Amino acid sequence: MKQSILYIAFILFTVSITAQNAERIFKSAQIEGLYVKVEVNDGYYIIKPYASNIVETTFVPNGEDLNTESHAVVAKPKSSTIDITERAKDVLIKARNGLYVVVTKSPFQISYYYKEQLITSEKRGYYKSEHEPMDMVKGNIVADSTEKIEFSLSKDEVLYGGGARALGMNRRGHRLPLFNRAHYGYETESQLMNYTMPIVLSSNQYMIHFDNAPIGYLDLDSNGDNTLTYETVSGRKTYQVIVGDSWYDIMRSYTNLTGKQPMLPRWALGNFSSRFGYHSQEEVEMTIDKFREEEIPVDAIILDLYWFGKDIKGTMGNLEFLRDSFPNPKQMIKNLQSKNVETILITEPFVLTTSNRWDEAVEEDILAKDSIGNPAKYDFYFGNTGIIDIYNPKGEQWFKNIYKELANMGVNGFWGDLGEPEVHPNWVQHHTGSASEVHNIYGHDWAKLVYEASLEANPNKRPFILMRAGYSGSQRYGMVPWSGDVNRTWGGLQSQPEIALQMGMQGLAYMHSDLGGFAGANLDDELYVRWLQYGVFNPIFRPHAQEDVPSEPIFRSEKAKRLAKFAIQTRYRMLPYNYNLMYENHLYGKPLMRPLFFEEPNNTKLFSYSKTYLWGNDILVAPVLEAGKTEQEVYFPKTSNWFNIETDELIEGGQTKMVKTHPAYIPTYVRAGAFIPLTKVVQSTSEYEGNRLELHYYFDKNSPENERTVYNDNGSEINPLWSGNSNYELMKFESIYKGSNLKFEFEFEKSIEFDETLNSNDKTINLIVHNIQREPKYIKVDGKKVEVKWNSETKTLTIPINWEALTKKEIKIKLKK
Repeated sequence: MKQSILYIAFILFTVSITAQNAERIFKSAQIEGLYVKVEVNDGYYIIKPYASNIVETTFVPNGEDLNTESHAVVAKPKSSTIDITERAKDVLIKARNGLYVVVTKSPFQISYYYKEQLITSEKRGYYKSEHEPMDMVKGNIVADSTEKIEFSLSKDEVLYGGGARALGMNRRGHRLPLFNRAHYGYETESQLMNYTMPIVLSSNQYMIHFDNAPIGYLDLDSNGDNTLTYETVSGRKTYQVIVGDSWYDIMRSYTNLTGKQPMLPRWALGNFSSRFGYHSQEEVEMTIDKFREEEIPVDAIILDLYWFGKDIKGTMGNLEFLRDSFPNPKQMIKNLQSKNVETILITEPFVLTTSNRWDEAVEEDILAKDSIGNPAKYDFYFGNTGIIDIYNPKGEQWFKNIYKELANMGVNGFWGDLGEPEVHPNWVQHHTGSASEVHNIYGHDWAKLVYEASLEANPNKRPFILMRAGYSGSQRYGMVPWSGDVNRTWGGLQSQPEIALQMGMQGLAYMHSDLGGFAGANLDDELYVRWLQYGVFNPIFRPHAQEDVPSEPIFRSEKAKRLAKFAIQTRYRMLPYNYNLMYENHLYGKPLMRPLFFEEPNNTKLFSYSKTYLWGNDILVAPVLEAGKTEQEVYFPKTSNWFNIETDELIEGGQTKMVKTHPAYIPTYVRAGAFIPLTKVVQSTSEYEGNRLELHYYFDKNSPENERTVYNDNGSEINPLWSGNSNYELMKFESIYKGSNLKFEFEFEKSIEFDETLNSNDKTINLIVHNIQREPKYIKVDGKKVEVKWNSETKTLTIPINWEALTKKEIKIKLKK
């Protein structure tokens, strides 16, 4: 009976589906191990379930062999019973409850359903487009024929994805090149940037990942005929369809498929000192001393090109400290570490013919080749160059050894720049294929190399890897991407929330920007401060710019310095909240920055909205993106009421409201019922005390029951959740409001034997309860009355709590009616 209901549903939905390639004829379908093989006249399909909400489909044309190598997917199909039911007109393929596939025999059609609803379907499906030149990126790549996969789109669905772009949140209507390429000085629009990905997400809550690395296009209905097309020069004809009951389900499933982001070191959440660039050891140490003198927190300093050469041009590839400018780098790194500051070095994959290592690179055979087997040489901005062939085992090991040598000197972070690669002629040949085939995965595989080298040098330290380009799944190598050389203008700032939100939806949760902007000599203190205030609620806080205008707050005007200092201090106060976001991303694939349609997935007005976003689950942020703004419009999600984080004004959810701005901070709100853990301001994350917290609770009668967890570990251990030692803690905070009683329960949901490295045994917590309008009748902690002062001006109650490790704690507040 159930089968007939499915069939009726299928008939109803197919009336709106355009038939696939009319010449494709169904022949047979059968189970072969963990997948179903569907034979057609011009080849065969492999349909492989990975989980209840992930299905992979591969087409293999006649005359080709099945290519099972994926650069993105690391999950394995789970052993499961596949049910296949052949009927008169179609074949039903199911593997557990959830996503299932219907193959219509004639006209041939593949469709995907979830919980009896059509999700998406192939349109023409796979076909080859002969004699249709694809001019990629102004003639850089030309192909006489391409391969395409077409899908049908519904009329109104909004589309996201394609990697990092500045196009507005809805990317439907664009034909997007899949060719990583830098865009210097972009502002509000950029069709093509450093980090492209063959991913499409729909407002109908599904994702399609085209699992193929070579260059191509992603056409998001540019012709307006409700068609999604993936186009490539070569490679696999493979894609995965992912669905879920929420956006978080989809994020979790995609990162299960392509790999979870490892936990970053805690210091990565601190402030970075960075510019293009520091010219000497003396300048580096002077800069950090100035931060300490001004009492502006800082955790790391990034050295750009000048660490290996005096000039921008001609020295790339030296990859060793220039002793004339950096006479004792090992001592410099040691001095910085004594001040709780980590050293990060820029590196590039290019070795110039004028560099100190050119002869070594040629002799060691580590460079990509030209058509006759000689080292490939070509000109670009920095000089005449070769490129390291990381696909050649010799090149991979040579590059790894350099990173390991630097790590052994004490360098704890690496910056991979120009890794698109910035200039990569199509005639260049790598060990495993042409430039066209490896271009989009070069940054991805380079990140893997750096990640492995970092762990080989320091097996017990979490790597930090800043990269400008990558591919689907690069998050599993700990990659921290940034949005390239954005213009130092308000237009440059305006595109940043969209870019970060979109990349978070595609698994790259640490996408961020050069705070203050990179390109141009625009000394605009208002812009600088507003960008840094936005950065407080970014995954990484890293001001960076060309050196004609200082990026560090210590070198700005007194007003800008004061406001920047306040922003940075706010960032450090939020360490426990932000570290918990890192844990949620690592475990569940949740982005740190989240679009509001995650909160209201059926609110069509939010589908293209990025001016306000969620920072984690409980903080609503509305960055100031225009000069001279004294008020701006903010939408407050209907799923909650919201407190102004500075004034405690309570705003009802589900409305759009004009709010006043303030020069010292951007409009920021806290979800009613939330627990927000904060800490005191420290000058470095190494001074952070996880056993001392301010725990802010935002009381609202309309949110009577609430529960949050807060994660903590020692901030550096590899795989703390999975290692045998499991040196971490997970604290659970719960609130229950009933009648006139407000009760809190604290407990360790998961605990371990604490040691000194965790720096978190018994807890000293100041519980600050907001929105207590009248002085309570009494307060009990573990059944004993305590005297606590109620602040009549702020309407807050501060309760000091001494919480013994591994025990439960109960606080009861009797409110006056």
